[in-house]
Amino acid sequence: MIGDGKLLTNAHCVEHDTQVKVKKRGDDTKYVAKVLARGVACDIALLSVESKEFWEGAEPLSFGRLPRLQDAVTVVGYPLGGDTISVTKGVVSRIEVTSYAHGSSELLGIQIDAAINPGNSGGPAFNDVGDCIGVAFQVYRSDDAENIGYVIPTTVVSHFLEDYEKNGKYCGFPCLGVLLQKLENPALRACLKVPSNEGVLVRKVEPTSDISNVVKEGDVIVSFDGVHVGCEGTVPFRSSERIAFRYLISQKFTGDSVELGIIRAGEFMKVQAVLKPRVHLVPYHIEGGQPSYLIVAGLVFTPLSEPLIEEEEDSIGLKLLTKARYSLAKFEGEQIVVLSQVLANEVNIGYEDMSNEQVLKMNGTRIKNIHHLAHLVDSSKGKYLVFEFEDNILVVLEREEAMSASASILKDYGIPAERSSDLLGQYVDSTIEQSEATNHGEFGYEGFLWS
Repeated sequence: MIGDGKLLTNAHCVEHDTQVKVKKRGDDTKYVAKVLARGVACDIALLSVESKEFWEGAEPLSFGRLPRLQDAVTVVGYPLGGDTISVTKGVVSRIEVTSYAHGSSELLGIQIDAAINPGNSGGPAFNDVGDCIGVAFQVYRSDDAENIGYVIPTTVVSHFLEDYEKNGKYCGFPCLGVLLQKLENPALRACLKVPSNEGVLVRKVEPTSDISNVVKEGDVIVSFDGVHVGCEGTVPFRSSERIAFRYLISQKFTGDSVELGIIRAGEFMKVQAVLKPRVHLVPYHIEGGQPSYLIVAGLVFTPLSEPLIEEEEDSIGLKLLTKARYSLAKFEGEQIVVLSQVLANEVNIGYEDMSNEQVLKMNGTRIKNIHHLAHLVDSSKGKYLVFEFEDNILVVLEREEAMSASASILKDYGIPAERSSDLLGQYVDSTIEQSEATNHGEFGYEGFLWS
């Protein structure tokens, strides 16, 4: 309980929700809660409870400062279910930029040795004076490690809440949009004409980022809003600590302007860039909870997403999986559209065994996203619908026959509509494709880090 009729929990606790109910400790009444905002990247959700009865006698938590190493911490929750509250104690064992599993993002995290188990998610963690220092959200399980749990710190929680208050919705944590390499090797620094032991090399710039207008591959970032960046990719943190450069970016909000100090061909200069959330070619979560789809004569098209990959992991080809993992969006709104399956019918005979194939073109026009594909199908006037897939696979349908067969196919398979509701509106092409952009890998190991 954070006051003002609102609650905090983890985003993964209310994922795909249809109804959320909450109850207070010692109370047997459940109250309906509304999900106001869901932050996938930071794994936080904001809920509201309108019932005045629920808030009678409630005392909202007060947020404390970011703890220090070895500070005592107490985690409260309902691990492994149960009706009574559970309390586990430990100490803060590490504070660093941590991988958030739910949103596949990297933000500041508090590592603790107190026991955290399924059911602890969304529960508060307290310091020794009773202030809340964060929200429990994940645990690291391995045969080589024990008692490693993670807490979302109040700095990340406050960022989420301030973002919601400023914009009336959650806009997300911004991204600089560059792939960086450390400059620890002196020969590498000398080759790039970097005079001092500082800076990180820009290996790749995302075409969809604002920074692509001012920063080039081969530039060296040496400062961020006046803060010097070390050659190992860290910046000063508190009194005597250092932390990953990405921490400074996560403190900003979507739309904020930042000043970068860069070295290009030995010359120092300052450039300005506007931060915005990263554009994922293959999203980790589906906006709105329901996937987009389009059915044309039994051919089921849908955008590629991580939930689809997880569901179809045995039948997703290596080529498509490589694209999903390592390709970059060339423009905002780009999607990888796949033929998920074929609902067998006389009109699509010979194609019924196709599944999880990427469609590249429709009647010779390269497909930008699922809505663009729907527009191309609707506006087609020719005799045939010609779909071109990866590896030169061709699917040709007689247009009038395909359109007339769609209704009976939907009826035979008990499907209420030929397309999802988000594809019913008029298609507006707002994409600006960067034809010269190329796709490069996204590496997560120690030397190469996305900011």
